[in-house]
Amino acid sequence: MSEVQDYKSSMSDPTSRKFETFSYLPAMDKARIEMQVAHIVHKGWNPAIEHTEPENTLGHYWYMWKLPMFGETDIDSILGEAEACHKAYPNHHVRLVGYDNHAQSQGTAMVVYRGTVEA
Repeated sequence: MSEVQDYKSSMSDPTSRKFETFSYLPAMDKARIEMQVAHIVHKGWNPAIEHTEPENTLGHYWYMWKLPMFGETDIDSILGEAEACHKAYPNHHVRLVGYDNHAQSQGTAMVVYRGTVEA
């Protein structure tokens, strides 16, 4: 059996914190993020963009960027909204969510832009 890796994370170091499953993997490049958006669209989930300050990520409340994009299937539009949110809030974390309206829950959620932590 392989050795289990310990991910160093602490409350006092916001840059070390992990969010959702994808944050334990190497950072996704633009092509990988596009693949995840394509997956959301393929599953028929409704994409939404959320953002928050890095120091508040452990809270349950993230700000919604506009309304969820109900029925949106244009990958470039979805990526464009995530980028617009990042440009409007460059120091915030920006998260892409795929809402599954059949299960009435989040089908997926991933941080696509990490904000900077002010010292």
